[in-house]
Amino acid sequence: MSKVPSLRLNHGGAMPQLGYGVWQVPDDEAAQAVGTALRAGYRSIDTAAIYGNEKGAGRAVADSGLPREDLFITTKVWNDAQGYDTTLRAFDASLERLGLDHVDLYLIHWPLPSRDLYVDTYRALEKIHADGRARAIGVSNFLPEHLERLIGETSVVPAVNQVELHPQLQQSGLRAFHAEHGIRTEAWSPLGQGRGLLEVPAIVAVAQKHGRTPAQVVLRWHLQLGNVVIPKSVTPSRIAENIDLFGFELDADDMAVFAALDEGRRLGPDPAAFDLA
Repeated sequence: MSKVPSLRLNHGGAMPQLGYGVWQVPDDEAAQAVGTALRAGYRSIDTAAIYGNEKGAGRAVADSGLPREDLFITTKVWNDAQGYDTTLRAFDASLERLGLDHVDLYLIHWPLPSRDLYVDTYRALEKIHADGRARAIGVSNFLPEHLERLIGETSVVPAVNQVELHPQLQQSGLRAFHAEHGIRTEAWSPLGQGRGLLEVPAIVAVAQKHGRTPAQVVLRWHLQLGNVVIPKSVTPSRIAENIDLFGFELDADDMAVFAALDEGRRLGPDPAAFDLA
């Protein structure tokens, strides 16, 4: 049984607050990595068409023996498939690669505002949702202005916005917008992509105080903020470590330490300008 709590979504259902991300995991390694995660207690798997590992992730799901209703599978439409009809076709292709008849969450991967296709793309997601082939729909890397337009021009408020979020990019304004509209905040690169975040002395000190690793206290910070997190690792010991977060809590002093680390520092692209096919 998984110890991970679930969060209710605005248009029904719930998703685990901690999941397993497979960005940059090659397809021929994905089945083993996802299988390890499922055995460790993860029940939410986050993939995407552009990751090229939907087949491997789907194979692990099939081989796990777990009931489908116990799992939460997310995938995403890539930029080159944006538009109403092309998104519908891309979704069919993702389902086929995953070997599933539905996903639990389908996301637009990037807004690409210069192409002005994300509203039509989202209408395709609404169709997929209405047909019951995606239990929930949402977006990734959307800024408030993109979300405001979607909410104004479509009928289903996104359930989730998956964005870069870590202690050095805390996205407080975006998180407040999400809270106002009932959108869940999901953090990608929650551990800062191994670019020095876990060596920050203040984080190391909090970890030592609790007898935990720096990664564990960062992930615990996310959970206590109310974020959904999807840490990625292919190392079995790290996969197990990243889900072992429920035997301790950060106190108010710890949370204040983390609050002081925000630098507004992006590691990934700026969603306002990113435009890659």
